[in-house]
Amino acid sequence: MLACLFLTISAQSKENRNLLSGQYTRKFLNESLIRDNSWIKYPAYQDRASWAKVPETIRKKTIEEGEKYLHYTWPVVSLTMYLEFTRLGDRAAVDTPNGERAKALQSLVLAELMEGKGRFMDDIINGVFSFCEQTYWGSSAHFYMYGGKVADPNTIVPNLDNPVVDLVVGERAADLSWIWYLFHEEFDKVSPVIAKRLKDELHRKVLDPFYARYDYWWITGWDDGSVNNWTPWCNYNMLTSILLIEDDPKKKEDAIYKTLESVDLFINSYPEDGGCNEGPSYWGVAGGKMFDYLRLLKTCTNGKIDIFNHELIKNIGRYIACVYISNGIYYDNFGDAPFKIHQDAGKIYRFGKNIGDSLVTDFGAFLLEHDAYGKNVVVGKIGETLENLFNLDDWQECPKVEPLLPEYYLPDLDIVIARENANSTNGFYFAAKGGSNGEGHNHNDVGSFMLYYNGDPVLIDVGVGTYTKKTFSSQRYEIWTMQSNYHNLPVINGYGQSPGGQFKSQNSTYSSGKNKVSFSTDIALAYPSEANVSKWKRTYTLERGKRFIIHDDFKLTANKGNNKFHFMTSVPCQIIKPGLIQFNGENYALQIKYNSTQLTADIEKIKIEDKRLQGVFGDYLSRLAFNLNNNNLSDQVSFEVTPVK
Repeated sequence: MLACLFLTISAQSKENRNLLSGQYTRKFLNESLIRDNSWIKYPAYQDRASWAKVPETIRKKTIEEGEKYLHYTWPVVSLTMYLEFTRLGDRAAVDTPNGERAKALQSLVLAELMEGKGRFMDDIINGVFSFCEQTYWGSSAHFYMYGGKVADPNTIVPNLDNPVVDLVVGERAADLSWIWYLFHEEFDKVSPVIAKRLKDELHRKVLDPFYARYDYWWITGWDDGSVNNWTPWCNYNMLTSILLIEDDPKKKEDAIYKTLESVDLFINSYPEDGGCNEGPSYWGVAGGKMFDYLRLLKTCTNGKIDIFNHELIKNIGRYIACVYISNGIYYDNFGDAPFKIHQDAGKIYRFGKNIGDSLVTDFGAFLLEHDAYGKNVVVGKIGETLENLFNLDDWQECPKVEPLLPEYYLPDLDIVIARENANSTNGFYFAAKGGSNGEGHNHNDVGSFMLYYNGDPVLIDVGVGTYTKKTFSSQRYEIWTMQSNYHNLPVINGYGQSPGGQFKSQNSTYSSGKNKVSFSTDIALAYPSEANVSKWKRTYTLERGKRFIIHDDFKLTANKGNNKFHFMTSVPCQIIKPGLIQFNGENYALQIKYNSTQLTADIEKIKIEDKRLQGVFGDYLSRLAFNLNNNNLSDQVSFEVTPVK
C-alpha cells in the first residue's frame, strides 16, 4: 500500500503530447548532442581568474561555511539505522546523517572552488570516499523499490547486487559527478585511484542500473501511466551524470534519449493550465525540476532541443507566480506544502527568462532581493548552485515585482485566487479549491480555502508535518494534518472527507468582476456515502472594499445531528458574543459574523506535538467549531468576515 498511495498522484491529463520524443528523433539527438564538455560554461577549477570574479561577499561567506567542515568526521550510516524506518517509522535515522554528509561535501566543494588553494581538498576526498564506501545513497523510505514496483520493505536491506536509484541516490550522483568533473585532475595528483573509484561507483550504483532497468516506476510510470515529481527530478540527475561521466558515445545517446522519453510522461500528465497538483512546495522539484532538465537538455544540444516556447511549459512556469500570496514566503499551500515556503529564487528567475515571461522573471528578481542574494553564503546542490552563480548576471537590473494578481483561476486544477486590491497586499486575499482527493500529496481538502488580510494569515491551511512511515502509507489519513476535519471544511453527519480520486468536487463555477469575485463548488461527492449528503454547494465571495463571505447551501438524505463547520487559525481570537468572533492580528483586527440561533460556536485549542509544525506555530493552534443546531435536511449557512472599523 505504501507504493500505491505515494506513486499514483500525477495522472491528471495524460495527453500524449510527447513534446520531446514526438518532435525530436533519436537521429536528431545524435546529430545535435555536443560530444565533449564544451557545453559546460562554468569556469574550471583551475581558472582562478574567473572564480575571482564571483562577488567578494559570496566568496567570503561560502569559504567561511566550508571552514566549518575542515577535519570533518563523516557520519557512518549503519544497517540498523536503515531498519529504523521499517521498525519504528523513523526515516530521519538515515535521512538526517545522509543530509548532513551531503551538505558538508557541498560546502567543502564550493569553498574550494571559491578559494582555490587546496585547503579543503583532503576533506573533499574523504567525503568522496565515504560515499564510495556506502552501499546505498538513498532513503530507507524507498526500500520498496528493491522489489521493483511492489515489495515488502520489512524484508529488505541495502544490496549492492540489486542497486536502486531513487531521487536521493540521483541527487548524490549528480553532485558526485560534478565533483569528478571539477576535481579529477586534482585527485589524480594525490592518487589515480580516487577519481577512478568514484567513476566506477557512479557506474555501478547509478548509471548501469539506469541503463538496464525499466522497472523503476519513475522511468515508465505505474501500470496506469501515472508519474509525479520523481520523473523530472530523477531524470535531471541522470542526465547530469550521463553527460559528465559516460564515455561511450552509444551508451550516452541511448541513455539521454531514455530520459527524454521519460520526461515526456511527466509533461503529458500536466493539464493545460500548468497547475501543479502536488502544490507549491513540490513545484520546485516538479515543474522546477522539469525546467532544470529542459535547460540542461537545451544546453548540451547547443539549443537545438528546446520546447520553452510551448504554452504548456510557460504555464508550468507561471503557476508558481500565480499561487504566491505575500511576504516572500506565503503561497497557496494546499496538500503537502509547509505553511511557509522558501523557493529557489534563481530558478524562478531563470525559468522566466527561458519562457520569456516578465511576470515570472520579475518575481524571481523580487525573491532574489528578498532573500538578499549576493550577500549570503551560496551552498546547495552543485549543478544548480553553479547555474545560479553564473546565469544571474542581469537580475539586479530587472524589475523586482511581487506577482500580486487581482484574481486568477486555474480551471484544470480548479483553484481560484483573488485579492481585494491588485498589486497590493492591503485588504483581503483568498484562495479556494475544488478538485479531487486523488491529487498529489492530497490532504482530503476538496472545497477548502485560506484567507489572508494585509498579507498576513487569518484562516489557514496548516500544511504538513514531519514525514514518517505513516505519511506515504495506508495510515496516511490517521495523521491529523491530512484530515478534512482540520481544514476549513464542514463535518457532515459526523464524517469528514475520504481519500481517492472518486471523492471530488463537481459543478465548479468562477466569476470575476471589478468589485466582486466568486467561486462555487459542490463538495458532496468528497464525502463517503455514510455522510448522507446529496448536495453541499460551498460559495466563496470576495466583495472588494467590504467583506469576504463563506456560504453553504446543502441537502441531506438524513440528518443525524452531528454537523459542524471548522476553520483553522494561528491568530489570537475570541468569542465577543454569540454571533461574533474577533481575530486580533499584528496589523489588523477582523470579525466573523454568524447566525447564533442557527450555530453554536466554540474555539478549540489544538495541541501541536510535531517538531516541524512547532517550529512554525508553537505549541497550539486554534480550531473554530460551529455546531449546527437544527436537524433540517436542507439549509443555508453563511459566515461574513469584515474588518473591525
